[in-house]
Amino acid sequence: MDEPPMDTAMTTLQINGYVPSRLDPRRAAELRPEVEHFNIEYCAVLDSGQVEDWPRFFTEDCIYRITARENAQLGLPVGLVYAEGRMMLQDRAVAIARTQMFAPRTMVHILGPARVLAEEGTDILAQCNFILLQTLVEGPTTLHLAGTYYDRLRRTAEGLLLQERQVIYESSIIANDLVYPV
Repeated sequence: MDEPPMDTAMTTLQINGYVPSRLDPRRAAELRPEVEHFNIEYCAVLDSGQVEDWPRFFTEDCIYRITARENAQLGLPVGLVYAEGRMMLQDRAVAIARTQMFAPRTMVHILGPARVLAEEGTDILAQCNFILLQTLVEGPTTLHLAGTYYDRLRRTAEGLLLQERQVIYESSIIANDLVYPV
């Protein structure tokens, strides 16, 4: 499968294989700590169970999608979770936080290093591999999900925010209780 031209590679957050960084290595190294700090704070909020604070990491006009790698590679728009705009994320967060439709659990994200691919005006395009571990109150810790974040981060007055996060998971078989944000 041919790769799209570089100018559109991350406009739709290209996930069909390796996309070379368009940044000078020194500039990528300057941006990496900022991107990693953002991801660490994002995951800390989720891991602490403060799901209602999760939408604050996104722009008002954001896109958030969780989908299988196979669907993403085929360009299929189907996502396990798909939200347009911070308001949709807030609705989801409130529903998760205020309904007990699933057993109590703790989540722990383990992040790989951020890979900074490009800087386009106020946007930073980056990737980060993740592992999400889950522990049910009366059960062992299990691997809940593994995959990659494909991000378009935007510089705003509040700092970096996600304009787009595509969460691409690796397995075609996933837990049927994926309700919590990744």
